[in-house]
Amino acid sequence: MMSTITRLLTNKHVVIAMLVAPVLAVIAYFAVDASVSEAPKAAQPGKSYPLAVRSNCRYTSGFCQLENGDMKLKLESQGIEDNQLTLRLISELPLEGVRIGLAQTSPQAMQATGNKGTHWLVSLPAPKSNDAQIRVAVSMAGSHYFAQTPATFIEHKTFYTEHQQAQDAS
Repeated sequence: MMSTITRLLTNKHVVIAMLVAPVLAVIAYFAVDASVSEAPKAAQPGKSYPLAVRSNCRYTSGFCQLENGDMKLKLESQGIEDNQLTLRLISELPLEGVRIGLAQTSPQAMQATGNKGTHWLVSLPAPKSNDAQIRVAVSMAGSHYFAQTPATFIEHKTFYTEHQQAQDAS
């Protein structure tokens, strides 16, 4: 048995095949990706595009990221005070306008904080249920982007904060 393995590993054809196969696999991987993947296209003025809702929007993280190509937005919760939810939106690119609201209410225009159009602020009525949805629509260079996300992220809760609250209560 051992001599069969030794003969196999000393055969020059087998050794060359073991060295070439991984290289060919990597080349094939990139060749298939290049031939099958869709080329990115620039946003067209007047058209609407959906924003991908990232996973942190489903958890009590305090923020929510929305993306579509170069359009990257971050919604941050400033917390609920006097039954009002304050949200801040940060964009990597300057925006022309932002409208946001809970799914069951009419959207409100966010106010730009600064003259660059990258930071926006709004106060909304606090959501009444745990399964509330937030809708956001932004415009940039004549194109429109939209998303709907769970409002779960508006509360910033971690294991540490829950543990600290339990300690303070006792």
